[in-house]
Amino acid sequence: MQKQVTIIGSGIVGAVTAYYLSSDPTLNVTIYDEGIGQATKNSAGIISPWLSKRRNQRWYNLAKSGAALYPEIVADTQMGYSVYQQAGTIVTRENPDDLQALYDLAVARKQQAPQIGQIEKLTAEQVQDRIPLLTNPQPGVFVSGGARVDGDKFAHNLLKYCEKRNLVRHKGKVALGDQGQLLTPHGQQNYDTLILAVGAWLKPLLLPMKIVADVRPQKGQLIELQLPESWGDDVPVLMPEGERDFIPFTRSKLVVGATHENDMGYDLQVSDLVEADLFASGRKLDANLTKDQITQVKVGTRAYTRDFAPFFGPLPDNPHILVASGLGSSGLTTGPMIGKLLAEYVQTGRHDWDDYALSVDHYLSPAE
Repeated sequence: MQKQVTIIGSGIVGAVTAYYLSSDPTLNVTIYDEGIGQATKNSAGIISPWLSKRRNQRWYNLAKSGAALYPEIVADTQMGYSVYQQAGTIVTRENPDDLQALYDLAVARKQQAPQIGQIEKLTAEQVQDRIPLLTNPQPGVFVSGGARVDGDKFAHNLLKYCEKRNLVRHKGKVALGDQGQLLTPHGQQNYDTLILAVGAWLKPLLLPMKIVADVRPQKGQLIELQLPESWGDDVPVLMPEGERDFIPFTRSKLVVGATHENDMGYDLQVSDLVEADLFASGRKLDANLTKDQITQVKVGTRAYTRDFAPFFGPLPDNPHILVASGLGSSGLTTGPMIGKLLAEYVQTGRHDWDDYALSVDHYLSPAE
């Protein structure tokens, strides 16, 4: 008899979890998606964790493992260049000593993460050669393993692929009862395992169960521009010092962003001031940008914890309900590995995740 696995949330974690579970003939997999303010759909899409100076080793283990999963998943599902391109990443530093330190960090980390690929220290002129759009380049470090991903397309294509195997999708808002009952637009639904991959919405979702999640929402906005010139698939992503990320997607789409806005709650309104700030940041890198090239402003809500680390796993008093949240601005990088680990737990009941995250006990507390 098939076991019923239900996933709430179709972002990066939900989609990748469904990908690994939908190949299991012993499971019946269902996913629900409200789709409002989803961080995955509104992310800049940079996959390049190796040069981060964050000292949280668990986060780094998750991030480098998640980055390594993309080529495997993309190849298996035959996604095209419009979704994922491994064109490399350039991180700039103006100070020569800082640039050398960044290069040395990349070389050291390659020992444990060969996916970082080729490493080069570039002059400002060489950076401009790699990204011809730039009119104000800085020297930087290039890593060939860096990539960009359209999170919206990636999750959408992955779920379409899963539907051909063993996945049923539903739209609509769901809620939990005080005992963890799943309440949907079609009434109460039974499950053997429930996976809550709802990002910043985990806190309100768990409150009926008298559980408070240490999750706060953070607003993120970015702008997309359509430029008159076109470029190939090999133009790297730029992570410039002191400015917003600068992501040339395939052909002529440019993304600038995203912001990190605290204390905004679940506000999904576009801010004219933020749009102007993003455009000004882009103009510092490419003085030829014009406002009429902006095609849209995307707004999403990320989930953050007090220590800025993600958490995931079964509820302490209910192993049949799994949660995942707190991915922050690196969700597209850490999300794939979290999804894979959750799927392995569903299939085997085992989890040894000390290398990746603290226990969920650190992020959940009883409601007063």
